[in-house]
Amino acid sequence: MEFRKAGWRTRLKRFALAADSWLDDGLWGAGRRAGEIHERIRSFADRLTVTGGKRIATEFASEGLNIGIVGALLLLMLALPAFRIGNEDALKNQVFAVTFLDRYGMPIGHRGARHDDSLKLEEMPDHLLKAVLATEDRRFYDHFGIDLIGTLRAVTVNARASGVVQGGSSLTQQLAKNLFLNNERSLDRKIKEAFLALWLETRLTKNEILKLYLDRAYMGGGTFGAAAAAEYYFGKSVKDVSLAEAAMLAGLFKAPTKYAPHVNLPAARARANDVLNAMVDAGFMTAGQVDSAKRNPATPVDRKRDSSPDYYLDWAFDAVKELANEGKLGADRVLTVKTPHDSAIQQRADEAIETILRQHGPAYRVKQAATVVMDPDGAVRAIVGGRDYGASQFNRATAGLRQPGSSFKPFVYAAALSAGLYKPNTIVTDRPVCIGNWCPNNYGRSYAGSMPLTVALAKSINTIPVQMSIAMGRATGETHEARAAAIGRKKIVETAHAMGLTTPLTDTVSLPIGAGEVTVIDMAAGYSVLANGGRRAKPYAAIEIANSQGEVIYRHDRDEPEPKQVLSPQVAQDMNFMLSKVPTEGTARRAALDGVVTAGKTGTTNGYKDAWYVGYSGNLVGAVWFGNDNSAETANMTGGSLPAMTWKEIMQFAHQGLELKPIPGVPTADPKGAAIAKAGSAATPASAASGPGAGHMPRQSFEVLSAVSSLFKSVEPRRIASRPVQVGIREISGGEPRLR
Repeated sequence: MEFRKAGWRTRLKRFALAADSWLDDGLWGAGRRAGEIHERIRSFADRLTVTGGKRIATEFASEGLNIGIVGALLLLMLALPAFRIGNEDALKNQVFAVTFLDRYGMPIGHRGARHDDSLKLEEMPDHLLKAVLATEDRRFYDHFGIDLIGTLRAVTVNARASGVVQGGSSLTQQLAKNLFLNNERSLDRKIKEAFLALWLETRLTKNEILKLYLDRAYMGGGTFGAAAAAEYYFGKSVKDVSLAEAAMLAGLFKAPTKYAPHVNLPAARARANDVLNAMVDAGFMTAGQVDSAKRNPATPVDRKRDSSPDYYLDWAFDAVKELANEGKLGADRVLTVKTPHDSAIQQRADEAIETILRQHGPAYRVKQAATVVMDPDGAVRAIVGGRDYGASQFNRATAGLRQPGSSFKPFVYAAALSAGLYKPNTIVTDRPVCIGNWCPNNYGRSYAGSMPLTVALAKSINTIPVQMSIAMGRATGETHEARAAAIGRKKIVETAHAMGLTTPLTDTVSLPIGAGEVTVIDMAAGYSVLANGGRRAKPYAAIEIANSQGEVIYRHDRDEPEPKQVLSPQVAQDMNFMLSKVPTEGTARRAALDGVVTAGKTGTTNGYKDAWYVGYSGNLVGAVWFGNDNSAETANMTGGSLPAMTWKEIMQFAHQGLELKPIPGVPTADPKGAAIAKAGSAATPASAASGPGAGHMPRQSFEVLSAVSSLFKSVEPRRIASRPVQVGIREISGGEPRLR
């Protein structure tokens, strides 16, 4: 037995020694072979070794390759957003061809284009093409979408002039902006523009790019494309324009509103003369060939009385496309849309904003404004999306997101009243209140003590909405103050969205005093709920729509659901009663109308960056915003100043001749005021009732009365413009300031 055990151990020891020997031999052999391979590689590498100048070149090439790879990855990262925007559908003519009519059936404009509406590039005059290329992109046929030489030249010229004198964008880049982007001045947009220009160059020929540019560029007067502009300004086909007329058309691409001949003929002719000189400088024509055009400048058709509600049409066109996407319009895309648009109110709104900005804008350091006027059921009568459509097609009324300040407070009050916690005569106390480290303050950091809820809203007390948010949370049983406020803010957001605000409202402690972001049209829609007694009022642009055969395929009153009751009639009446005190006893006295009972609310944001007035009568609702595109601070502008003044200018005219309707829950005007309104209605001739502006007195008569009236009103605006600093300094934490 012992012998067997010893034999087993001996065999195991020998096996282990053999395995160890095999492993050692294998590792040694592998190492030897690896060494031989390394020697071969080193020997081969030695033959590639360079010294002196060759080594420097090799190092640069190697580093260049590394940098190139990193750069390519970076470019790909920057290009992806642009390539996501680019799509083949945008290169085709728009499918829709929509003719818009106002509320009285009169044409107001057109959007979209049929495939066969435009001329071929070969049919356009040679001198027009040369004029465009001479001014917009002389090297168009030589570059690959980005003109590096032209960009370098523009940078040099601008540096010498210490300002922007010459643009560096190629014609392809401008087309990319027109097709896919907006006029925002940012590095991100320029990067996307450059990559989209390269994308266009790979998919289209040079002539196709030039043709698209000539068809899609805005040319002023509500026209898009050279063909439409030639018809509008000269009453002829673009095929027949003279050299002088072609130069004037080419001059519009730079600044269509500034150089529009129906707006400023001397500026248009001066610009046309610059175009003719550019054609000579580019070598496209000789001085003798352009001499006749200089001596006989183009004379446009008289269009001074024409106007186009372009911001309204853009919004209405999008609304029609949305209806089509919902399957409500069938397959036909040649449509005629009757809108609620009121040409008289639109013109008055345009004039009011431009006049106020021209007279008082410099003193208040404010450059932009927007407004929406609608019926209480959501029928939009007028939209002003900015001061100058030619300079910027961005619609500040429907797409611009701005903080509403205290004009948001009615949504807070409506939520609190709906919860059954307050009534208009409830006594509330203006006192210090904090949520965490945030403590809202009133003007002057003082507190007014106890007062009725109606007075608190009229005077725009900041602490009350915050107390309301806490009270609504505590009504659910939550005792912790911060958590209670959060629950209350959730109810406020729900109420605001139910009333018509469509933008996301970020839940912050300052939300109750207007720290969210809203649009002008949404604010008008939200206040319409109050004006109509509590029903949701979705803004709409189509009363009825007919197809190419003249058949009515859509009617708003037939094809849209009944408006939803989002506030109880009693809450709406209580809100109206309180808001009716704002124009008479509160922060919006400049908005009070003569002989018409109104209600509304002012709003001003931190740093005086945004100023609002949203108001309504039983007939119309209007929202007005003033501010700057870059969110620059104004010179102490409040909602009770320029916005309230502008609202009054528009609404005083809009109510001329209307049969006044009461605001639910608000006593009607005194008999004297009612008589004035009826007299205005009776004075309207029958002829005016069938055309644009029906329901208002004739424009000439109103202008005479306005001129007389302005003699009595002229003192106040001048005082405001000359003393903007006396408005006072608003509290740091937000809310509505009050005038000193």
